[in-house]
Amino acid sequence: MSHPDAGTTDYGLVEEGRKQAENSVTQAKSSDLLDSETVIVSSDFTRARETAEIVREILGASEIIFTPKLRERYFGLWEKKHSKHYQDVWDEDAKDAFHTIHDVESTADVLDRTTALVQDLEKEYSGKKILLVSHGDALQILQTAFENVDSSEHRTLRHLETAEIRKIQLVS
Repeated sequence: MSHPDAGTTDYGLVEEGRKQAENSVTQAKSSDLLDSETVIVSSDFTRARETAEIVREILGASEIIFTPKLRERYFGLWEKKHSKHYQDVWDEDAKDAFHTIHDVESTADVLDRTTALVQDLEKEYSGKKILLVSHGDALQILQTAFENVDSSEHRTLRHLETAEIRKIQLVS
């Protein structure tokens, strides 16, 4: 659910989601991908907040920064409807990064808000590990900036699995 009215109050993690987050963070910690000094930045939606709390606890990190800039993409008229409509949105995305058909948030707008956040975080936390806790479409779209591809092509990138921690770096 990507509507702020529901996303910030409802739709928390189920037990399977908690276990996925725990396993993912434990693995990342043991491989030194994350540590107690990691800056945790999270969407303010319930499931992301709960995931970020699990991360903080396992890493022993001091705080979490919550921001609406990492919220899931807004799916407009498809909010609270069957997920089968997402494919229609993604088909339109592939044609136009700026489309807002059915009041959907465009990939260009998602890219703008997420990359602006990353730029701010890089300035403030230069040299530190930063973990973004967000949602599928938002992170896939953000990844296009690092891969130097148009945001309209976000669905062509390798899919992010639930609770996957992926190191991203700018491709030159």
